[in-house]
Amino acid sequence: MAKIKYVIKRNGATVPFVQDRITNAIFRAAVSVGGRDQTIAEGLSNQVVELLESRFGKNEPPTVEEIQDVVEKVLIENGHARVAKAYILYREERNRRRKKEKSPSEQRSEYIPWAKMWSVLDWAVDHEVNTVEKINRRIEKGEIAEIVKEAEAAYAQDLQMVTDLIGDRKDTIKLVIIAGPSSSGKTTTTKKIARNLIQQGLRFAELNLDNYYFDLELHPKDEFGDYDFETPQALDIELINQHLHELLSGEEVLLPYYDFKAGKRYLDRTPIRLGGGDIILIDSLYGLYPPMTDGIEDEKIKIYLEPLLQMKDNKGQYVRWTDIRLMRRMLRDAIHRAYDYCKTLTHWHYVRSGEMKNTIPYIDTTDFIINSGMPYELPIYKPKLMDHFSEWVKLYQNDPLREDAFTRAARIHTLLETIMPVPDDSIVPKDSVIREFIGGLTLD
Repeated sequence: MAKIKYVIKRNGATVPFVQDRITNAIFRAAVSVGGRDQTIAEGLSNQVVELLESRFGKNEPPTVEEIQDVVEKVLIENGHARVAKAYILYREERNRRRKKEKSPSEQRSEYIPWAKMWSVLDWAVDHEVNTVEKINRRIEKGEIAEIVKEAEAAYAQDLQMVTDLIGDRKDTIKLVIIAGPSSSGKTTTTKKIARNLIQQGLRFAELNLDNYYFDLELHPKDEFGDYDFETPQALDIELINQHLHELLSGEEVLLPYYDFKAGKRYLDRTPIRLGGGDIILIDSLYGLYPPMTDGIEDEKIKIYLEPLLQMKDNKGQYVRWTDIRLMRRMLRDAIHRAYDYCKTLTHWHYVRSGEMKNTIPYIDTTDFIINSGMPYELPIYKPKLMDHFSEWVKLYQNDPLREDAFTRAARIHTLLETIMPVPDDSIVPKDSVIREFIGGLTLD
């Protein structure tokens, strides 16, 4: 039995010592450089614990920083230089991010799509949905159907502009990448753009990179049994790149299929070959990640998607896009991926960390930004999720291991309390991007 019982966190809180956290951190670093041997990670973790026990006892708990120092030492002494480097870089990145959180005035803002935000804000002001108070007032006046119609029209306008952009360059474009953070609406948006292209007489082939995930059991897992698959390394990047090169060279490719409920990938399932003039459509969280398209010189159009809702709450703060996407993913994962709402909440810190590192920084490399945010979605989500957020605020309030879950749950709970609910979601069009999350999506 380990002598060490507790660990001192950076905020001074004392929490139980869990060796799985060390194993998971080592395995995550190994995965980032191409390694997937869980047994090696476990062996290295055992060495870390042995060294810690020689230095600390149950009445002298180590700090998080002291544990990380020992991890680096063990990795280097065992000849795992690449893994050690990845671990050190990850540690430095986390430290840098924490410093940013403590100094909001110093946070960088180059990733914020200001021009698009101003356009969306202008639209919201014109339609009186730029504050919770205003949209509640319109709902009370019985104008929810009009709000839905107006929001869907704005989204459709964005899609048409993208379609026109592709059409104007149809003779040279070979690849269209539709990317964005989790639950931004990529699947529906890609299908709608594809439908628009068909109407313009253009041909395309869809390539959903979600099918290239490695089996779930090959991803790092934490002490709660939650897998971290929110990194580009969770995908078979090498195979994606190979298939893109082969398709663009006119070869036939057998695409894989990923069963999200089983967490398993099946290779060589669907044959595909490009015809003359065909355009590849890629829908992926990490579609902008450079190694995906390494060596591909063919002309590309890159589209970024985000629910850029410009709505202030009753305290004058803008509703956070990440909170909108969290609620969307809760609803979607419960339907399609056998995740309950709470599991999605406690997993979200992985989602946020991955997208901040591997998706959002590439906004400025894109050709167009689509706003998938709908002012009416919050009133739709409230009846579905409000009771759950009320429970989570109580459940995680004093749990030092679930600080992230509590912070997000408390913030969204406070927001939803002020939203006028719309229990009847039949007002949502069957082909709306919102249907991707609440179910009932129909695209003819």
